[in-house]
Amino acid sequence: MTGSRKLYVKSFGCQMNVYDSQRMADTLAPEGYVETATADDADLIILNTCHIREKAAEKVYSELGRMRRLKEAATADGRDVLIAVAGCVAQAEGDEIIRRAPAVDLVVGSQNYHRLPDLIARAKREGKAVDTEFPLDDKFDHLAAPSLASSRARGVTAFVTVQEGCDKFCTFCVVPYTRGAETSRPVNKILAEVERLADAGVREITLIGQNVNAYHGAGPDGRPWSLARLLGLIARLPGIERLRYTTSHPLDMGDDLITAHGDLPQLMPQLHLPVQSGSDRILAAMNRRHTRANYVAVVSRLRQARPDLALTSDFIVGFPGEAEKDFAATLSLVGEIGYSGAFSFKYSPRPGTPGADMADQVAEGEKSERLQRLQAAIDLSQAAFNRDCLGRTFSVLFERPGRHSGQLVGRSPYLQPVQIEAPPALIGEIAPVTITEVASNSLFGALNSAPEPALAGAGA
Repeated sequence: MTGSRKLYVKSFGCQMNVYDSQRMADTLAPEGYVETATADDADLIILNTCHIREKAAEKVYSELGRMRRLKEAATADGRDVLIAVAGCVAQAEGDEIIRRAPAVDLVVGSQNYHRLPDLIARAKREGKAVDTEFPLDDKFDHLAAPSLASSRARGVTAFVTVQEGCDKFCTFCVVPYTRGAETSRPVNKILAEVERLADAGVREITLIGQNVNAYHGAGPDGRPWSLARLLGLIARLPGIERLRYTTSHPLDMGDDLITAHGDLPQLMPQLHLPVQSGSDRILAAMNRRHTRANYVAVVSRLRQARPDLALTSDFIVGFPGEAEKDFAATLSLVGEIGYSGAFSFKYSPRPGTPGADMADQVAEGEKSERLQRLQAAIDLSQAAFNRDCLGRTFSVLFERPGRHSGQLVGRSPYLQPVQIEAPPALIGEIAPVTITEVASNSLFGALNSAPEPALAGAGA
């Protein structure tokens, strides 16, 4: 191994990209690369990209302009800097990135970052390197395990990828083309990773995948295991106090997974369940393969299993052909479900997806106006949920110091940031906190002696 070199990785988009970025750093650590928090002094800069929405891709090209200037300044000082683009934009655009941003030295697709050491050597030897093929081998079989030190440095919560890719082919979505078909990691590989994280002090695990509840990885018995069965096994591991999973599809919310929400105390009472639209006509055009009634029925069954369950979701406004009555159906669904929060976006055509070629594209001004109305409805729903938390006592996992001296920030069971005055020794601990004040995006509280029951009918 050569002397220490500095690595800067910036993630765009979803939690899976955060996880992938960490695994890139782990893969490059044996090559002598040490992570740095700034690109200014880095020897290798990696932008780990998202291609879900148009603005996300454009942000990458804007960021590459800034990185080009850093590289030019470093070259003037006699220092070599490599710039890499990884992730879904890399997978989708490949050589186009090199053409549009000549300062980029290597492009690595979403399934190939385990090959980074070889690609870096190739870029240094040949000037450029591009690898966006879908490999026959599993990248997870080749990735270096994170060191105990790096795991501890990343905190008391962690993401673990259990599933990648998607077979749903929603007409707005580029994921099947950039991440490939659904694949699931074997149970024993996931278990080993979670055990390492638990040894490093991680208390909360979020299992992630593009379609995580379609998980069907091989179990120790050689048969496919469901996500519910995997969660049940992880829940028995010493040190893991909290479990979450994201992102789910309503079609894959099986009976055993719904039951797990009532049976596993480690499984937090918060679920992200994207719906995208409240209109059956638009859901059909999106190829979501569920109706509004299907979605509402799944939510009802989940709340029967776990009455205090809080739900968040994803919405797209202005999908081709969306009329005012379709949008009104989405607004009414927000009121019917009572979300604790949601992500909402204007539809943006992604090249290569069926939606991009559909007739009846909605005017940009109309999309903006609808998005504003939808976000106002979501904000009202979230504010109502947060107000219901006032005076309640929740178990809070403390993650880090706050912005002010003597302040700590943790997460409620519902993923809300909770700020309190407390000593730093509480970081990594779970303690009861009574909520004394509610803000738009966080809660404030004080330590208490014992937790009250969780919210009854949360999100209802």
